[in-house]
Amino acid sequence: MTVPALPAAPGYRPFSGPVVTIIMDGIGIGPGDASDGVHVSHTPVLDRLLEEPLQFRLKAHGKAVGLPSDGDMGNSEVGHNALGAGRIFAQGAQLVNEAIRSGSIFASTAWQELRARASKGATLHFIGLLSDGNVHSHVTHLDALLERCAAEGVARVRVHVLLDGRDVDQKSALRYVEPLEERLAELSASGRDYRIASGGGRMVTTMDRYNANWAVVENGWKAHVRGEGRPFASASEAVRTYYQEDETLTDQYMPSFVVVGEAGPVGPIVDGDGVVFFNFRGDRAIEISRAFEVEDLTEFPRGPRPQVFYAGMMQYDGDALIPKNYLVEPPAIERTLGAYLCASGITSYAVSETQKFGHVTYFWNGNRSGYLDPALETYEEVPSDKIRFDLRPWMKAGEITDRVIDAIASGRYRFIRANLANGDMVGHTGVEAAIRIAVETVDLCLGRILEAVAAAGGIAVVTADHGNADCMWTEKKGKVAPMVAHTLNPVPFIVKDYSGANTFAATAVAGPGLANVAATLCLLLGLTPPADYEPTLLKLADGQGEGR
Repeated sequence: MTVPALPAAPGYRPFSGPVVTIIMDGIGIGPGDASDGVHVSHTPVLDRLLEEPLQFRLKAHGKAVGLPSDGDMGNSEVGHNALGAGRIFAQGAQLVNEAIRSGSIFASTAWQELRARASKGATLHFIGLLSDGNVHSHVTHLDALLERCAAEGVARVRVHVLLDGRDVDQKSALRYVEPLEERLAELSASGRDYRIASGGGRMVTTMDRYNANWAVVENGWKAHVRGEGRPFASASEAVRTYYQEDETLTDQYMPSFVVVGEAGPVGPIVDGDGVVFFNFRGDRAIEISRAFEVEDLTEFPRGPRPQVFYAGMMQYDGDALIPKNYLVEPPAIERTLGAYLCASGITSYAVSETQKFGHVTYFWNGNRSGYLDPALETYEEVPSDKIRFDLRPWMKAGEITDRVIDAIASGRYRFIRANLANGDMVGHTGVEAAIRIAVETVDLCLGRILEAVAAAGGIAVVTADHGNADCMWTEKKGKVAPMVAHTLNPVPFIVKDYSGANTFAATAVAGPGLANVAATLCLLLGLTPPADYEPTLLKLADGQGEGR
């Protein structure tokens, strides 16, 4: 969809420096106690920024980012969608909930094909994250699919479970595996045969993203498709055994496993079968989808590719059409900030490391791959380390900072955005010492970037997409447990104007959230925000003009 150029903001005085937005991924505003990894870390730069007059607390979870309820934690996908779209769209979980409630998911062409295959004796396989974290998936969605299979007479179902321990408690796998095993046993009546076939922790099995480590996908392929892996009589036996062998092991890093019976693996994926990847979030679903669909895959030695009907819960990449078949229509996000900036001739630069590169490009641009206008945009990816993040908590923040400083100094870009992933990726490990290093790394890099913005006479915008490092542990019944999931805390939004060209003042926006950022960036760049964007948090003062 072509968008028009935005009109100039009345009374705005242009300046030569860039507007630089730094997204401190996973760094929210916590309770300010010993559990708050941001509070206990040495963050002199952030501390000073939080005393600036133009600073706000933004909602980054629940309904403010299009999720079903305010009890739902935000995540990087919906956070960057909101930042780049300027509006609130119903997101993954909500879309799936609505599709199940209305029945449209089962009226889809993909489900009809899956049912047709099952009627001819094929096995239906469901692969996905088994938890109620509601970030990538939800167990109730799998439940609905299984119930429908039983109601429609599907005779043989296999579930391939990916264990979470990241968006939920670190060692909570049995909380989900055991009820699933019990329910599958109940459904295995009247000639039906429903079982768990394979599994493994999400960080070592199947759910890689941004081409960071295809060995993760290979592990999943071996377990799910070939039936190759450490054998166990059941998924619950696998989990208990791994726990007993290594008390420090958490679910997200649990090795792959295969469930076997007397005749061997109970559920390899073979020609003619139907396969559903039931995660709704896209970033960790694209690579396994490609493994099932791409004819000549070179990323790992896949071996023979079974001829199956593969469908995603949603289409994870609308431009690349990955996957070709899906059960629920994704949110249609058009007229993003990036599209308007390109139409208005604004040059921009986006950078992050592999783990979050898609967030400042694909998600920021409304789930659209590639450049909007390559003549005006430059995207740069810094390859992430292939190592546990608590072992190298500084990650690639230094290299990203170098690129941002170079981009500022070049004078080529009017708008620059960068994501520093440390607070989120290291926050997910629950390792307190590493989280402190991660937060302090971000603060150090933030200071370097601010110096460069000041030297160029630009404007710095500092925010986050959701919380994580702001809660390292929780105390329940006198016991302290690591907190590895995102938080419901607000995130900072701070504007530091080094240009001196304009005078900005806060507007009276009630309950602001991440979706208010896009309109605010429009104003900072001298443009009048689109009329249907969530309102700007700033206005021009001293008679310069009015922000929307």
